[in-house]
Amino acid sequence: MGDQSTPAASEARMPKQGAATTVSEAQEKTVPENGDPAAGISRRTLLGTAGATGLVLGVAGGAVGYAAVPSPATPLTSVGADRAMFHGKHQPGITEGLQARGHLIAFDLTAGAGRREAAALLRRWSATAERLMAGEAAAHDDTDVARGSGPSALTITFGFGHSFFSRTGLEKQRPVALDPLPDFSSDHLDKARSNGDLWVQIGANDAMVAFHALRALQKDAGGAARIRWQMNGFNRSPGATARPMTARNLMGQLDGTRNPKPAEPDFDRRIFVPASGSNDPAWMANGSYAVVRRIRMLLDDWEKLSAKAQENVIGRRKSDGAPLSGGTETTAMDLEKTNAQGDYVVPLNAHARISRPDQNGGAAILRRPFSYHDGFDADGVPDAGLLFICWQADPLRGFVPVQRKLDRGDALSAFLRHEASGLFAVPGGAARGEYVGQRLLEA
Repeated sequence: MGDQSTPAASEARMPKQGAATTVSEAQEKTVPENGDPAAGISRRTLLGTAGATGLVLGVAGGAVGYAAVPSPATPLTSVGADRAMFHGKHQPGITEGLQARGHLIAFDLTAGAGRREAAALLRRWSATAERLMAGEAAAHDDTDVARGSGPSALTITFGFGHSFFSRTGLEKQRPVALDPLPDFSSDHLDKARSNGDLWVQIGANDAMVAFHALRALQKDAGGAARIRWQMNGFNRSPGATARPMTARNLMGQLDGTRNPKPAEPDFDRRIFVPASGSNDPAWMANGSYAVVRRIRMLLDDWEKLSAKAQENVIGRRKSDGAPLSGGTETTAMDLEKTNAQGDYVVPLNAHARISRPDQNGGAAILRRPFSYHDGFDADGVPDAGLLFICWQADPLRGFVPVQRKLDRGDALSAFLRHEASGLFAVPGGAARGEYVGQRLLEA
């Protein structure tokens, strides 16, 4: 799972570099071509002003009329109003903080669908993503699931799997970095829940908003692509703690201390493909590579350990995430410190020791995971764990060396089972007037 995890500030809702920004309800009002201002009120403004303007509801709960009066709009809560931008240098959903709800979904192109159909699909998906991330309804056949909700920091991210390029006749444009991941001894992979031609990541701070996006994109796929697999995840909700804190995973451990941070001078070099001077094809400029792993946590076994034993497995205190060598959560770990018996305070096989970048040739990954729980088996054993998502400029220099080292002696491995895996090339963000992947599909 790695000690390179989501930053402690990831749950803060204040705007920051690369994070969701807030758009006021007043800015969302539009006037349609027929010149009727009332008809142009967005669905978010409508709900925000319901108390002041007197929205009339029919007995079935449908809106039957709007009584527009010149009173100020009642704003959405800060969570609902948070908005991420669809257009930009990078795709959304990479550098933003953790979101409360997530859906991961992979598609395969249908028989007979090729490059032309894929381009049309990405065009539809991009248009829908732009609308939904702005808090608007889908352009066609909107389900009203998110009616009245704001964007809730919704992000939608698109990527291409290894098989996509052969399906579309674009093998010469397939990046070398997208070669299949090597086998790891901890793998127990279900092929039906791994890989895929296309990958979509959805994240939001409201479950209804996230589901609305999932349903809209699935409907947009039409006859061009079919679902290969889909996974649902969650994180702690923004505002659930008295102050912004590093998230905890389902093992109860703080999971987000040593992630690379956008403010670091080498962040872009380690996480994003450069616009020039790279072995990657030109269409991957400003993009990144996502490794996706469904990691089941063997919680019954883990919870039998004492708190001290759990801390020795991780190499950090469970209470506050500080390294066993002392200090606070952000204190540098002293790997050479020993106790009175001469033993290393941070055990040699501790997860945090093995996964440190300085113990892996500087390999760095940006972790942005979701927890998951898919019920219990017949014996009451929870099917729960981590939807691990990590970002890097080159997986052969990022995820692979770290995972290989963890595979050879990580104490945490005894309590984990890697059950699904995927690697996806995620192109850079779409400029206004473009759709995601256009520079590949229309080259």
